[in-house]
Amino acid sequence: MSVKDTVQQFAVNQALKYIEGNPDENIPKLMALADKLLPEGWYEGQRSALRTAIAEKNNWYQLILKLYELDPGVRKAFFQNFLFNASLKGSAIQEEVKKREGCNVPWAILLDPTSACNLHCTGCWAAEYGNRLNLSLETIDSIIRQGKEMGTYFYIYTGGEPLVRKADLIKLCEMHPDCEFLSFTNGTLIDEAFCQEMLRVKNFVPAISLEGFEDANDGRRGEGVYQKVANAMRLLKEHKLPFGISTCYTSKNYADISSEEFFDYMIDSGALFVWFFHYMPVGNAAAPELLPTPDQRETVMKRIRSYRQTKPIFSMDFQNDAEYVGGCIAGGRNYLHINAKGDVEPCVFIHYSNCNIHDVTLLEALKSPLFMAYKEGQPFNDNMLRPCPMLENPEKLRAMVKATGAVSTDYESPEDVDHLCDKTTPYAANWTPKADELWSCAHCSGCKGK
Repeated sequence: MSVKDTVQQFAVNQALKYIEGNPDENIPKLMALADKLLPEGWYEGQRSALRTAIAEKNNWYQLILKLYELDPGVRKAFFQNFLFNASLKGSAIQEEVKKREGCNVPWAILLDPTSACNLHCTGCWAAEYGNRLNLSLETIDSIIRQGKEMGTYFYIYTGGEPLVRKADLIKLCEMHPDCEFLSFTNGTLIDEAFCQEMLRVKNFVPAISLEGFEDANDGRRGEGVYQKVANAMRLLKEHKLPFGISTCYTSKNYADISSEEFFDYMIDSGALFVWFFHYMPVGNAAAPELLPTPDQRETVMKRIRSYRQTKPIFSMDFQNDAEYVGGCIAGGRNYLHINAKGDVEPCVFIHYSNCNIHDVTLLEALKSPLFMAYKEGQPFNDNMLRPCPMLENPEKLRAMVKATGAVSTDYESPEDVDHLCDKTTPYAANWTPKADELWSCAHCSGCKGK
């Protein structure tokens, strides 16, 4: 650790100790001190939002205080690993590597420890992968070590169901206590023993899949799953462990998952964040009829943005919030995905690749033809309500895959890029007028999006 890092680390530790005593009283004081000491313009947008939240004691301030209801050791590890290592120190290293190597460097790496799952949910990309493949503990460890050299300290497990390999995931938390690990999970394998393990390692956070209330959820995930998820959330809350919700919205459940009742249910259950994902018709057997209509997508977007102003839960709508992150974040720009076979893919939804992590280094994968095509093409649309090269700009994905010679990585039934994009082309055509209308309105000085 450099002298600069040591000084920053000391300052962070002292600040956290100061807040611990009386967060409600000391957070405002700490923010005022930060404004005096930090360089001009440094994270100014975030600092401004925090100042507003503190002054108004609004829903975001209430969310900050909810962090102080967590287990103290888990909270300290989160602040250290996520805020300092991943977001401060890590981001600076990433920028250095980007400039030196001329390629994207991810803030987060998503990877599949296994393709196995105890459920078979409609619309899940993992359902297309089969259930016989695993990344070894040694391979995952190597990926993390390579990532840290580039400044990446945030790792997200997808699948399959990652908790099929509970022991290895906990072992990786022990091997890399300076990283924060998040896992998408169906929640059915979270029990008392696993909660105790999470308390012990302190740097593992579940994001539980939930598709609405019982009928909507179990219609996609299977009978009885909703009650198992409710039990998992109860256990996590009782143990003062952080967790969030991951939900995929479709033409069938969009009203359910965007309702105020659903938001209140998540908050009351103890969730600190919710990530919304638009249904993607991935795989030869995908159901395009589950794609939301333009009006349905608009409804989801407006409801989430409304609750973001009033509800104490962090929400991110990945398809509709692209303007806040400058468009598509895949292709290593902010993240990449490594499947259980080792194929390095630009996105969890885009199953094409030029390389496998068993054959190349992480840096070499980021310089592969498909990843460089992503870098050169981003953003794929100036209208940030049309960010994706598959869903809203399918001609872009067709061109990149064909130009780079990328191949399908689907284990069971390889899908030709034309077959995939033929499913999204009508969707893109239908969404474009609505997206252009919403984007123009949101950036009109006269109406401000109202």
